[in-house]
Amino acid sequence: MRIAIGSDHRGVSVRHSIIELLKRLGHEVQDVGAFDCGSVDYPDIAATVSQSVASEEVDRGILICGSGIGMAIVANKVPGVRAATCHDDLTAEMSRRHNNVNVLCLSADMLGERLIDRMVEIWLTTEFEGGRHARRIEKINEFEKRLHEPKSP
Repeated sequence: MRIAIGSDHRGVSVRHSIIELLKRLGHEVQDVGAFDCGSVDYPDIAATVSQSVASEEVDRGILICGSGIGMAIVANKVPGVRAATCHDDLTAEMSRRHNNVNVLCLSADMLGERLIDRMVEIWLTTEFEGGRHARRIEKINEFEKRLHEPKSP
């Protein structure tokens, strides 16, 4: 799988750890930074990863900031992206199983390394169930299209 990953300055060490995990699992990684611990604006990183996912340059994205919330807000502004902030095994699993989430957002400050590794592995290996959930995702996609249609004068 091709995975884009990015973090703000608070998530640099977590991002490096996840990149090592992804490579061990055989995935191709596109690292978009931040590349040091100097302050950066998380919206820039989130937009880069999310646009890579939406354009299908990569299969999925992972974003890390202090809480994971800011990254999710930005990512969900990009048409075609379904991002979720996950905090445990169950939210990671259900984000894929029921919501077909393509961008995982994580907290650098509130989760431990073992939990993050488990969550990433669960998120990568859990399949979307489809069925009634596919119908709901299609409704989200239709709503998104209506929001981005050009307005008639």
